[in-house]
Amino acid sequence: MDGICHRPVTQPDSMTKTRVLTGITTTGTPHLGNYVGAIKPAIAASQDPSVQSYYFLADLHALIKCQDPGRVQESRLEIAATWLALGLDTDNAIFYRQSDVPEITELTWMLSCVCAKGLMNRAHAYKAAVAENEAAGNQDPDKGITMGLFGYPVLMAADILMFNAHKVPVGRDQIQHIEMARDIAGRFNHLFKGDYFSLPEAVVDDRVAVLGGLDGRKMSKSYNNTIPLFVSEKKLLKLVRKIKTNSLEPGEPKEPEGCTLFQIYSAFATVEESAALRREYQNGIGWGEAKTRVFEYLNEQLREPRERYQALMEDPGHIEQVLLKGAERARAEAVPFLDRLRQAVGLGRFV
Repeated sequence: MDGICHRPVTQPDSMTKTRVLTGITTTGTPHLGNYVGAIKPAIAASQDPSVQSYYFLADLHALIKCQDPGRVQESRLEIAATWLALGLDTDNAIFYRQSDVPEITELTWMLSCVCAKGLMNRAHAYKAAVAENEAAGNQDPDKGITMGLFGYPVLMAADILMFNAHKVPVGRDQIQHIEMARDIAGRFNHLFKGDYFSLPEAVVDDRVAVLGGLDGRKMSKSYNNTIPLFVSEKKLLKLVRKIKTNSLEPGEPKEPEGCTLFQIYSAFATVEESAALRREYQNGIGWGEAKTRVFEYLNEQLREPRERYQALMEDPGHIEQVLLKGAERARAEAVPFLDRLRQAVGLGRFV
């Protein structure tokens, strides 16, 4: 058995490239903030032939937060259509549903069996839920906390380690989960005496814009302040007009820094176009005119992707085929790798 565990394994060509993995939780409708912060840079990376990108719909993770099956199903379709409409290169990148790769859930159990409970006790989401219970005076600090919430960093580790991702782009609030994945991977390698998993690296790009929402806070579905990417022209105009601004009158110079309206425009515009609007701010452009300008620009930028999105939403069969093809490619790597891991832990076949 030892000989089998440590036998060198020939990896597919995709394993020789830098592997970058990103998951998208399927609980909401993609909005402008998602596009600027995650989708746009990820799609650019999907077109880089030196990188093997893995993008997946994290629908198993969605079940932790959402027990509305209709919403999860709708969100999976919306998110897949969004990424495809915006130009994801599915010939280069591997794009799949997490739930279509059952090897991930089996790996989650293997990793759970080497993961210290104390490590999970320190997870930010779990600690926040406990703190909320304590603040509410609940005698049971774990009231309402599911095993899904408690153990989801292990599922996230399995997502990453199944494909031995080198780099995982995350926000600063997610760095802890990558560190946990490294800890779990190192523990597994040590216990079973082999280099089964590479240690992933969190990649935080501070240059990626974090867009403000309608009320000036970070654009987030949690705050109900988002502008969905592919709403109709009429709805887009209505939402842009709702963006919070100050009370300065037309003719009074305005400060673009810290202005949500200017920030949203700049996230889509060229450097030259942003500089031109900055001069308009200094010259005292009225808020009504500025909002019209931003709406017209956004609407033009989103017109063609919106049309592609609507066509995709009307053809779920095409989206299904794309995702199944992605899952087939993902499983081409996951199945033989999991066989190797089964051998390592003593679950290999007798012959």
